[in-house]
Amino acid sequence: MAIDSKELEDFMPATELEWSDTAIARMKNVPFFVRKSVVRGIEQYAKDKGVDLIDDDVVSRARQEREAGAIEESRKKKAPKVESEAVAPEVEIKRQFVNFAFYKLDPSFRRLPKERKEAAKKEFLDVLEEYDANSDMILLGYTMVGIRADVDIMFWRISYEVEEFQKMTTRLYQTDLGSYLMPSYSYLSQTKRSMYQDMFNPEHEEDRTHIIPGKAKYLFIYPFVKTREWYLLTQFTRQGIMDEHIYVGNKYPSVKLNTSYSFGIDDQEFVVAFETDYPQDFVDLVMDLRETQGSLYVERDTPIFTCVANSLEDTISSLGI
Repeated sequence: MAIDSKELEDFMPATELEWSDTAIARMKNVPFFVRKSVVRGIEQYAKDKGVDLIDDDVVSRARQEREAGAIEESRKKKAPKVESEAVAPEVEIKRQFVNFAFYKLDPSFRRLPKERKEAAKKEFLDVLEEYDANSDMILLGYTMVGIRADVDIMFWRISYEVEEFQKMTTRLYQTDLGSYLMPSYSYLSQTKRSMYQDMFNPEHEEDRTHIIPGKAKYLFIYPFVKTREWYLLTQFTRQGIMDEHIYVGNKYPSVKLNTSYSFGIDDQEFVVAFETDYPQDFVDLVMDLRETQGSLYVERDTPIFTCVANSLEDTISSLGI
């Protein structure tokens, strides 16, 4: 099923409380990638308030309370610190582990009896949905069937504990379908703040310690390694080169960049993941970046994966099973 199909747009996750028709209609305007988390948040608000029926008014109040909380949090961050606060140690921000796991299906699986394939698919999806419902992990599915020959599907996983990736992968391998899935690539990285400042958009806080993914149809991923010469440049020189790089990037607001860092924990130095609904903008962005001075210091930025976002079920169905 295509990601922009009517059936997918009308998808409503399972609910625990009663919803009015108008409230459900509002949820269907929320991108399906984040719809489940939004519904959960509103239902938790309703439970906290002792509300049994979620209607337009409840949805609006839940949203207003969330936005008010965000505004207040932002105000506190920007407010001048009193003397007692000034000497307090800086609170360490917990960083996320990020994993992009690519798989190729053994074609022999498609030749199995239909009943076995259907049972294997359900067993595999049960594990995926268990982790999707787990607050300890963000899990998104993507397909590359028909796009690349060496990979079929990819799971974008984000967690505060790297062991969660291992536990989930073990569970998947223990399923019937999992025994036919071969890992093609796997990139491990971690979030952290960028050391470069965005001089052209000072209102933009360059905080990469928390990734909120899955809001666009297409995802472009590649591992990234810079030359040793780059790290021998002074910080001021590198900032100047990055100013040009950031300037070019800001010309394409439809492309969201997610940068995570792999120093010491995987073979690459960075993993970059670009989200957009407009592939043509990403093509133009990459072409423009080739003409910047920073491109002189790129040692490796392949393989590049073009991924199409899908629900977890449709990701598995794209394998042709």
